[in-house]
Amino acid sequence: MINFLSVVWNVDPVICHIGPLALRYYSLLFVAGFPLGYWLFTKFYQREGVDVKLIEPLLYAMLIGTIVGARLGHCLFYEPQYYLGSAKGFGEIFQPWKGGLASHGGAIGVLLGAWWYIARYGKKWDIDMLWLLDRLVIAVAFVGCLIRCGNLFNSEIYGCETSLPWGFVFARNGETVAKHPTQIYEALCYLAIGIFLVTAYFRNMKVHRGWFFGFFLVACFGCRSIIEFIKEDQVDFEASMVGNMGQWLSVPFILAGLYFIVSSYLRKKPFLRTVSAPTHYCPPPKSASSNRR
Repeated sequence: MINFLSVVWNVDPVICHIGPLALRYYSLLFVAGFPLGYWLFTKFYQREGVDVKLIEPLLYAMLIGTIVGARLGHCLFYEPQYYLGSAKGFGEIFQPWKGGLASHGGAIGVLLGAWWYIARYGKKWDIDMLWLLDRLVIAVAFVGCLIRCGNLFNSEIYGCETSLPWGFVFARNGETVAKHPTQIYEALCYLAIGIFLVTAYFRNMKVHRGWFFGFFLVACFGCRSIIEFIKEDQVDFEASMVGNMGQWLSVPFILAGLYFIVSSYLRKKPFLRTVSAPTHYCPPPKSASSNRR
């Protein structure tokens, strides 16, 4: 029986059809994160004297790393027996609209994309991996918020039954009882993390290089682990696990975050890139004696 205080969620995930293609809210929100990241990095690069033309290859690296990593993460972490167990399943690895994406795999893809970018451009512009990651996580927090909103429109990745007044009845999935809208919980967490980090960046928070990255890992995956307690299992084998797959995959990221927070204080490397003024040779002024013949 549906609680009259609950939100009955029956939104069509498809905005419109363009010929044979369906434009979905999820796709629109996912793609919207990249121009937002582009705009943020324009501000970062202008502020710290890095050529803004270098944002374009970074955008491509992040786009490819996110999609490929998130897709492989879902296939290998959650349903390896299906995707690796038959020719049909293996073929569907390359069809991300069939199945899903995993944020943990996306995080690994982003790290690999960042590694390539620094190997290609880092030395010339005096930037390193931690410098880039400290700024990437600001954009990633906002993108994560948008993606979870997309999950809400898809009526997927929601929580277990609840009697709270903000519970959602996901009618498109045939649900008749209210469930925790964990997509909204996560979206709000990521939004709060993003606002905190971008404010700290522009207000020159007194931290060292690597702190932003470490804080993001602990906060993001810590929130994710807590919310997982009220999520429904995504695959059947999680029912027999102590903790679910999302929580176990979050542990290494949280530990890594703690490491980077501590090591940032030990290394004490400046957070902001220092821009050196160009040096030009200026001959010393001629003395009065030098003018005598």
